[in-house]
Amino acid sequence: MRKKISAAIIGFGIAGVSLFATGSASSHGYTDSPTSRQVYCSNGTVKNCGAIQWEPQSVEGSKGFPARGPADGTICSGGNSRFAELDDPRGGQWPATQVTAGQSLTFRWRLTARHATTDFRYYLTRPTYDPGRPLTRADLESQPFLTVPYGGRVPDATVSHQGTLPAGRTGKQLVLAVWTIADTGNAFYACSDVRF
Repeated sequence: MRKKISAAIIGFGIAGVSLFATGSASSHGYTDSPTSRQVYCSNGTVKNCGAIQWEPQSVEGSKGFPARGPADGTICSGGNSRFAELDDPRGGQWPATQVTAGQSLTFRWRLTARHATTDFRYYLTRPTYDPGRPLTRADLESQPFLTVPYGGRVPDATVSHQGTLPAGRTGKQLVLAVWTIADTGNAFYACSDVRF
């Protein structure tokens, strides 16, 4: 009986250590509306995605975008080299959600670990954006078209925001969603390709 109890205690100890060791990579959040590159990789629509196919919620990088945060060309991966496939423009062939300039659109996050939140911000690429090149700050409008402040509150597991897409866009563009965490130095990044 003592051996069984000792084995159980050791087992729980190992499980607990494993949980703490993987906690930062195990879960956080991603956008699924409009569909993000993470989702297309995790659901198998896009192949050869590397580790992101198992961790769509883990695109975490430094906060403070656009003044700080991931370097140009690594924005869609949050500057995380493990998810570099998200920065690959794939010749402009990422699947895209059909949208209309000026339309109201729902932006939805799935949060697998909830955090005290500063805000959610949504940026759209400029009319001159080239979907065949990795995303840079110069490709994005300097100000988000939608900012949802949270003031340190913890959001629900599913978060939806209504926003109006800017007018004057045609063709393939990209929405960058940034979820800024209040009590760490990080934010979560998601790129969604859209077609006007």
